[in-house]
Amino acid sequence: MELFDVHHPLVFVFGLLGNIISTGVYFAPLPTFIEICKRKSTMGFQSLPYVVSLLSALLWLFYAFIKGGDTFLLISINTLGIVIESLYIIIFLMYATPHAKKQTIKGLSGVMMLCLVVSLGTFFSLQGPTRVLVVGWICVGISVCVFAAPLTIVFEVVRTKSVEFMPLSLSFFLTLSATAWFAYGMALKDICVTVPNILGFLLGIFQMGLYAYYRNPEKKQANCKEHVMINISKLSHTEVHPMDSDRSSQAAEDVTKSTDDGVGVGGGGGDQTHRCDVD
Repeated sequence: MELFDVHHPLVFVFGLLGNIISTGVYFAPLPTFIEICKRKSTMGFQSLPYVVSLLSALLWLFYAFIKGGDTFLLISINTLGIVIESLYIIIFLMYATPHAKKQTIKGLSGVMMLCLVVSLGTFFSLQGPTRVLVVGWICVGISVCVFAAPLTIVFEVVRTKSVEFMPLSLSFFLTLSATAWFAYGMALKDICVTVPNILGFLLGIFQMGLYAYYRNPEKKQANCKEHVMINISKLSHTEVHPMDSDRSSQAAEDVTKSTDDGVGVGGGGGDQTHRCDVD
């Protein structure tokens, strides 16, 4: 079948590389879900990135089928993506709180409805290249959402100054994947594959930079405390002249005299008490 032919060598090379790296992207959250299973809790993680990724894989699979040609590698990776993302969502639903479970089910319902509208709508109302172009640009929009979905976690990182819920491996593999699929789109001369991966690369670089900035908040606090302690240490080394015994005795007498005269210790800034003689 023409659908499973890959004629151009660069298409095959970059497509295969994209498959390998994207497999890493799909498996990057696996340690997180293993931990979720161990703790029997979603630990504050959100299902939105996985729901949006499932939608993207479904639509790209439909796009690959209707376009035909050198799209076998698109079909293979998106089929794998559908299976893995579905498993992640099932695990999430098993251990999510009632509120998070409700939101996830709503998201899944929206995904299925959108897929039906796009597939049936374009299949019956459009034909040939027009259908491919429309579905392709819909896929571009969804892919942008996939790359932008982790931004919800980015906002949380900036707010809390912690990267606890931002796995570096996912951002790293997303950046590599975007690079490979950009090259694949260029070799295939498919603008719908090329465009979203430019944004994916830029967002991936941004996320890794943010991770590097916030990864050691304790170290930054320690450096700040050390800086403060150094300044205090410098201030504490001011020159202090000891008082000899004669000067100490004189000072004591002055204090006693001041007290007898009715002036509180501390000078003009303190409270003053005046004695009144009553006849």
